[in-house]
Amino acid sequence: MSRFYLTLTAGLSITLVTACSQSNEADIASPSSETTAPAPKAELEEHASDIVVTGQRVAPHVMDAPVAMSAIGSQHIALPPPAQARKMVVTGSAIRAPYPDRIMPWYQDVGRDKFTSTQENAFKIARDEPVSTFSIDVDTASYSFVRASLNNNALPQPAAVRTEELVNYFPYDYAAPRSAQQPFSSDVAVFPSPFTAGRKLVRIGIKGYAIERATRPRANLVFLIDTSGSMNAPNRLPLVKKSLGLLLDQLDRNDRVSIVTYAGNAGTALEPTAASQKDKILAVIDQLGAGGSTAGAEGIRQAYALAERNLDPNGVNRVVLATDGDFNVGITDQNELKGYIERERGKGIFLSVLGFGMGNYNDALMQTLAQNGNGAAAYIDTLGEARKTLVDEATSTLFPIAKDVKIQVEFNPATVAEYRLIGYETRMLNRDDFDNDKVDAGDVGSGQTVTAIYEIVPVGGPRTMGDLRYSKPAPRAAAAATSEYGFVKIRYKLPKSDRSQLISTPIDRRVEFARFADAPQDARFATGVAAFAELLRGGRYSGSMTYDEVLQIVGAARGTDDFGYRMELVQMVRAAKTAGSMAKLER
Repeated sequence: MSRFYLTLTAGLSITLVTACSQSNEADIASPSSETTAPAPKAELEEHASDIVVTGQRVAPHVMDAPVAMSAIGSQHIALPPPAQARKMVVTGSAIRAPYPDRIMPWYQDVGRDKFTSTQENAFKIARDEPVSTFSIDVDTASYSFVRASLNNNALPQPAAVRTEELVNYFPYDYAAPRSAQQPFSSDVAVFPSPFTAGRKLVRIGIKGYAIERATRPRANLVFLIDTSGSMNAPNRLPLVKKSLGLLLDQLDRNDRVSIVTYAGNAGTALEPTAASQKDKILAVIDQLGAGGSTAGAEGIRQAYALAERNLDPNGVNRVVLATDGDFNVGITDQNELKGYIERERGKGIFLSVLGFGMGNYNDALMQTLAQNGNGAAAYIDTLGEARKTLVDEATSTLFPIAKDVKIQVEFNPATVAEYRLIGYETRMLNRDDFDNDKVDAGDVGSGQTVTAIYEIVPVGGPRTMGDLRYSKPAPRAAAAATSEYGFVKIRYKLPKSDRSQLISTPIDRRVEFARFADAPQDARFATGVAAFAELLRGGRYSGSMTYDEVLQIVGAARGTDDFGYRMELVQMVRAAKTAGSMAKLER
């Protein structure tokens, strides 16, 4: 016999012996030590048509080296006996094996972030347009995105900077309201503007009633999690998992949690489950993987349907969306999504948005969803931000104390020549919207503070526009009104009510401070934050203000800073002085 045949015979013998010896060993990938005899061929053929395997196809990477596969986890599955149900459905996601000598590349993109561009509010002549109306906004997404950009040594695009969101990122020490039936207290201050000599700032602050944990309503939460391929990065799906784990710690035993995921399609990963079963909920979250396209609209539809099936009429029903907003399958039009969410809002189901990632973050869509879903929009760039939003401020994030909150300020032409609202460009309302309870507006959560700042030009001060030749002279004001700069009205609805209530307060010289240094500490700090935002947006109305002057203002007014948020702002201002004008693509 030739050497070739001897070698072939020996190889086949060794293979046969090895296969026989392994057939008696337990399945090493199974957590069970028991073995199961192979089913007869006839039985396998009988059940073959009853096994449905569904999954998500993941585009393979080109492998240029042998790949070592490791069993991450599995379960021994035996065919059911004839007496049991014969249809088995196995769902899951494909797991890519890593290269043996290098790290699998994460998803990365640069320059595809989408923001809605708006012009800064301009000065208006008080005689011609004495009334300013806007909706409350307590979102903080812009602040976190600005921070993430500066941490990458790049200035954020101006459209990404919403002044009111930077100002409202920080809590302020306003007086608390006395009861949940009148859930607001107002705080007004007038002081010299640091932007232009001769002008003044009017700071309007409100604080929401803080619900005690023992008396807060039950929560019916649906976590809607984006598991598409663009979420495959450390600051995306892995950060989502950690963030939702932090939120679970803040829920009570009677709260309920459901999970819907979406990639190329959408599905329910967890039916409504008591928050006391934390291990079960975390197990579902931990096994999620990223891959595929983004059917975000279908995910939203299924999440709302799940929330409605389990609606708690006495509790808070909310969908919590965690995504980068990069919808690319199904409905992607903002107006169509807006209309759908408005209809669902009428059923008592609210929507909050947690944004993740940078490079393809669709902030424009996230703002549309949150504003029309009666919820807040936050941007989570670090685990610390997740802790602030979902732990330290969990009750304000999830539990509203008032909805459709609007502010209207009427300026007195006898004392105010011009005014401008700093920020809130995307929240402006018509004058007649204020008294119309059908018009949607922003919500305020438990214990939240909200701040608005106007810059005014007193009569005789440095105006931005001169009088027209044929304009009518200002009407003579009553003597009693000459001490007032204006009048503030706040309209709101209680969470379960469809009728609004009104509170009001004057802006007069009793709350005026002669020097900027004498103004309340929180008012000065908020002014510094607003000045920083205005500089990032181009500084059209910030006069000769510089980053160094901003540092002086916020440094002198930093005050109590238990969590270090205000000190972090100081570092951000310093970073802005040296940051580049555009992000670099790391390769």
